[in-house]
Amino acid sequence: MSQQFSTTWNASKQPRKQRKYRYNAPLHTKQKFLQVHLSPELRKKYSLRNILVKKGDKIKVLRGQFKKQEGKVEKVSLKYERVFVTGLEKIKKDGTKIPVAFNPSNLMILELNLDDKKRKQKVETKMDKPKSKQPTEEKK
Repeated sequence: MSQQFSTTWNASKQPRKQRKYRYNAPLHTKQKFLQVHLSPELRKKYSLRNILVKKGDKIKVLRGQFKKQEGKVEKVSLKYERVFVTGLEKIKKDGTKIPVAFNPSNLMILELNLDDKKRKQKVETKMDKPKSKQPTEEKK
């Protein structure tokens, strides 16, 4: 099997091909895998379901050993598609602490970091748009 990223690959039921696609994807594609769900309050406020996770966001862990714990995003690894949270660490036998890498699908954003102008603009433009999903009634 070749190690190159296929631009023509559409979809496959085979997990090995799905894994290969994600592993060999370029960084601009991997960035899209780092979307995290917003909390119900933020969902209503910004009318968005998910957004790219960024350093400084306050998140809550939904799955695993650290379930229901909250913290700020310390680091985001695009290459490995992982998120590191401050305060959530594993302690090794010798007493050293190592940060735990979380999969973005197991997290939920509680507070957004709006220091970035582009991110703030994206969120506000979505917020300002009226919901046009409901069909309008035409009068005859």
